[in-house]
Amino acid sequence: MQKLTAIGIVMAFVVVITGALLKGAGIHALWSGAALVVVFVGTASAIMVQTPGPILSRALKMLKWLVNPPHQDMEEQLKKIVNWSETARRQGLLGLEPQVEAEPDAMVKKGLQLLVDGTEPDNIRNILGVENDAKKHNDMLSAKVFEAAGIYAPTMGIIGAVLGLMAVMQNLADPSKLGPGIAGAFVSTVYGIGLANLLLLPMANKLKLVVTDHSREREMMVEGIAAIAEGENPRNIESKLRGYVH
Repeated sequence: MQKLTAIGIVMAFVVVITGALLKGAGIHALWSGAALVVVFVGTASAIMVQTPGPILSRALKMLKWLVNPPHQDMEEQLKKIVNWSETARRQGLLGLEPQVEAEPDAMVKKGLQLLVDGTEPDNIRNILGVENDAKKHNDMLSAKVFEAAGIYAPTMGIIGAVLGLMAVMQNLADPSKLGPGIAGAFVSTVYGIGLANLLLLPMANKLKLVVTDHSREREMMVEGIAAIAEGENPRNIESKLRGYVH
């Protein structure tokens, strides 16, 4: 995933630059300070108006997931659940107490503590299920920040193009300024559409996929802990949870 993301971002820039060269416009035609301000700052402004501070802060922190998503080894997690189950059968639920302190994931640690405390399986599912749903909901809201930015960016590109054409219309008496003026006006459109479709919308979809995969991993952990509480055989637990791995 990390390599594909990096390659895709590089290819996005290469496609636009190569297209400008093949069309004869040249690289210099892609630069416009005014278009940069209108599209990038305008899109950022719209996002700041729309998004609460905590969600925006979380969205920026999630950017690293594009190249370094949270480690997810479903097979390893399944083995961990089976080992817990075998420990519980040999030593009882209290035998899992050392695992509580050793578990790095806060939600899983909470689930193990509930298990050791003798909480009913349905209560474990309800408590951890609510926590998992809340985390997925918040992460999805953060991922959708980039989706919203991808919707605003083309509109800001159109605004920039209109502003550029307005400037051109004020110089109709000077034909030498018409060509460069019109070309410069449309740079904003290139920025807006390119930013949305080559970066922002793909970024949003990638982050939503990571969030969904991470939530599914936590669902497996919840079901595994609840199955241990129900006293199921370790082999049955493994068979039951194998579907999550695939």
